Amino acid sequence: MFSEEFNWSPGDFVIGAVLLFGTAFIINLIQRIVKNKTYKILLGGAVLILLLLVWAELAVGIFGTPFAGN
Repeated sequence: MFSEEFNWSPGDFVIGAVLLFGTAFIINLIQRIVKNKTYKILLGGAVLILLLLVWAELAVGIFGTPFAGN
């Protein structure tokens, strides 16, 4: 059940929670404010793509920023 392969700190879980709940909050805000269905879908998709890019950068460092994982 436990493994030495992962070295996650409590901060990693906080960052993950902020990313997930922040994304859900922004998508909910878009759904309430934007009236046009096409814009809702496009903005929601853009937010999800941004989430995936940030998550991947923090996990493995696809862009090489100082926040990149190892």
